Amino acid sequence: MESLSQILSEFILQANEGSLKTSKYPREFSDLKMKVSFGMGMAARVPWISLTAPGMSASNGYFPVYLFYKEQNVLVLSYGISETSEAPVNWTTEIQESKVLISDKVPGAARYGNSYVHKTYSPKVVGNSVTFLDDGKEIGPENLDKDLLDITNYYKKTLEIEVKTEGSIISSGLFYMEQQLEDFIIENWEKTELGNKYDLIYEEGSLKSQQYMTDIGRIDILAKDKKSGNFVVIELKKNQSSDDTVGQILRYMGWISEKKNDNGVKGIIVAGKYDEKLYYAMRNMKDIDVFLYEVNFSLKGYSR
Repeated sequence: MESLSQILSEFILQANEGSLKTSKYPREFSDLKMKVSFGMGMAARVPWISLTAPGMSASNGYFPVYLFYKEQNVLVLSYGISETSEAPVNWTTEIQESKVLISDKVPGAARYGNSYVHKTYSPKVVGNSVTFLDDGKEIGPENLDKDLLDITNYYKKTLEIEVKTEGSIISSGLFYMEQQLEDFIIENWEKTELGNKYDLIYEEGSLKSQQYMTDIGRIDILAKDKKSGNFVVIELKKNQSSDDTVGQILRYMGWISEKKNDNGVKGIIVAGKYDEKLYYAMRNMKDIDVFLYEVNFSLKGYSR
């Protein structure tokens, strides 16, 4: 699949069939990272294709995204906004004030109603062939290309402004590194030691584990022990002290114990290094483990 029309056609066909596999789709498109999702564990009500820049992800950021509302048979190319975690930066005021919300454009939209509409299409499937209609008129591949080019160009320009802004969390690198770590753990869950012992939590085909909402804040990752079924609170030691991290995970464990009636809840701290303060804080806490992560960088030649 090289062209956008081929990608979208295959996406629509697969969404209607119910398969969840995504390995055949490109990992990059238009100089942006492409990610396709039909759901995890079971088919999602709204499959999507996101296009993200470094520092952005489908769970934390803003980005162009195709959302296919299967019940309404509407494909929306939107100015997407993450739902898992509130993005610290967002689309420009120009977009927020001039564009229509998906919730106003697509009646009964199951999710992502707070994202903004760029274009809407009605897919028409005949056998293994898909055409796209705009206001009842069939549009060609060149129109699909132009629509995507318009929104991706705008996206790249807004990011250039953000990166050049002094003090921007994107330019500082903090937003990128911290969120990438969390996303990496989720996306590679089954390949990690965590995935050997614990399961992520899904509801109706949607991942609920990442940035799990409580009334005292968001848990970075909430999982379940494969054997016991007890909850596992996983917190990443980001740009904060060891004392803050330990206090935070204890609060979340206490909340899970009371609200989920789980006296066997355990905690895991994921940190870049095991410092002395963290060492002493953990000595008498038998229900909290510490995992250390490593970041490896490599360079390779590039030839035109």
